[in-house]
Amino acid sequence: MSDTPNVSMEDNGEALHGFEIADYIVFVFMLLVCFCIGIYYGFCTGKVSATEYLMGGRNMQIFPVAMSLISSVISGITLLGTPTEIYLYGIQYAYTVGGIMSMGVAVSYAYLPVFHNLQLTSTYEYLERRFNKQVRLLGSFIFSIGVILLLPIVIYVPALAFNHVTGINVHIITPAVCLVCIFYTCMGGLKAVVWTDVVQTSVMLGAMVLVMVKGTIDVGGFRVVWEHGVNSGRIEPPDLSPDPTVRHSVLSLCVGGFFFWLQVSALNQNMTQRYLTLPTMRAARIALSLFIMGAMVFIFICSYCGLLIFARYHNCDPLTTKRVARKDQLLPLLVMDTLKDLPGLSGLFIAGVFSAALSTLSTSLNSMAAVILEDFYKSLFKHQLSPRKTNILLKTVVAVLGVTSVSLVFVVEKLGSVLELTLSLIGVSNGASLGIFSMGLFLPWINSEGAIIGGLAGLGIMGWLCVGTQAAIASGDITFLRKPVTVEGCTNTSVTPTTFIEVTNSTLNHQSNNVFVLYQMSYMWYTLLGAVISMFVALLVSLLTCPTDITTIDPMYLSPVIRRFLPKKKANENDVDMTLIKQTNVCLQDSTLRKKTSVL
Repeated sequence: MSDTPNVSMEDNGEALHGFEIADYIVFVFMLLVCFCIGIYYGFCTGKVSATEYLMGGRNMQIFPVAMSLISSVISGITLLGTPTEIYLYGIQYAYTVGGIMSMGVAVSYAYLPVFHNLQLTSTYEYLERRFNKQVRLLGSFIFSIGVILLLPIVIYVPALAFNHVTGINVHIITPAVCLVCIFYTCMGGLKAVVWTDVVQTSVMLGAMVLVMVKGTIDVGGFRVVWEHGVNSGRIEPPDLSPDPTVRHSVLSLCVGGFFFWLQVSALNQNMTQRYLTLPTMRAARIALSLFIMGAMVFIFICSYCGLLIFARYHNCDPLTTKRVARKDQLLPLLVMDTLKDLPGLSGLFIAGVFSAALSTLSTSLNSMAAVILEDFYKSLFKHQLSPRKTNILLKTVVAVLGVTSVSLVFVVEKLGSVLELTLSLIGVSNGASLGIFSMGLFLPWINSEGAIIGGLAGLGIMGWLCVGTQAAIASGDITFLRKPVTVEGCTNTSVTPTTFIEVTNSTLNHQSNNVFVLYQMSYMWYTLLGAVISMFVALLVSLLTCPTDITTIDPMYLSPVIRRFLPKKKANENDVDMTLIKQTNVCLQDSTLRKKTSVL
């Protein structure tokens, strides 16, 4: 490994190489392209109906939708957080691709056919058809919580990278860039969002490949990157431990990751809305397959960049020497050191990171507009809006939520590493949401009361668990062992050369004895745990009250994988009505009997 160049404070200077004019030009050009797309779809394509604004007329093409799906999931959090994860803890996280692949099968055959056949605008409309209006509102509320928690983090991450390479304050660049996103989302609707996603996905893929190739050449080739990864323990076989407190193991990443990706890819309004813009189920499945391949490609590229960061700074850790103030600035540091002699390419990378964030932001804003209109307004108000007022409402939602998300960046900057924090926070809402939809699709006995109580139970318990765990991490009661680093190769620095003790598995956490046992659980289990709690409580409540007669449920509301096991439907509607009347009478009699028994 002697052919690897030494990287020192002296070699690179005490501050990052700043943006040049060419870099700013590239960055601004990307924003202008997105701005022009918004103008085109907002002003040059004629009047846009609510269906066009939210669903693209349900005749979108496969490729742009697939690119939009990829960009909706691969945010700046992924681009900056994943390399940091690999640099600090090794490649265990990359094994989550096992969960992504298995998720694709489940979505394609168990979930997506139901939503596509029903031709929904809001995913949560399904909950009203399967249960009632109150369950629909609960599902929409849970989704809204997840969006509000996620968007400020999504916005903050690229602003942090931009600040690191330019020195421009986060709270100056954030509103400036996000205003462009709010504009084209507000004006152009879903078609503008999808086509800007195509541009942005292309930019971020090109930027990451550029960094990967140029960085590998600079350190001496792929062999050098591999040797450093193996010798430092960062490249390691899958951890087969069944212990749920192991932060990253094959079990948590493939099983827990399966349920996380299932919620993100099948039941999230951001994603489902895009599948439903395609005219046929076959087209939706093709888009899903392309999305899975694209997501895996990005995870592999980002993981490799984490190994590349270590290969570049293997003898002079930037965190120890304070070359970066935060862990999530490691990749921007690599970019500026790698591309500093190539004008405009650093700007391309930062444009790519911002592209990832803007695509997630625009997708979420458009989806929230659909949820506010379809789930909240139409469910709570009988008065139907005119097309003009509907258009005003949709655009107002986009603008208000966008401004709110930018404002919450002040809170996010006080928090820690973005990848684990983000997955932990959205696990709070993801588990309850996955549980509510899955109980509707797979457990026909569950009634509306059970669904509401189960969903609230899952949301409340997971909220408590997440807050408690993050508090334990912040207080130092829970820490995670990192892979070894050294500063022995640094020059002109006051840091004493030190090598951290090497560990065999950096995904194991250290807890103090007084940490509650559930706080020690890996965050990768949060979505599954929340779903199990919701479904168990819902089933228990339904059995104790009055379980639904499965012969009264339209099979279209149940997953195709269980329809074959259902009893035959009643011969005619009168039979169905009589069944409902009998079931209601039995439930009322049971309720009266329980009350009399309690009095006695």
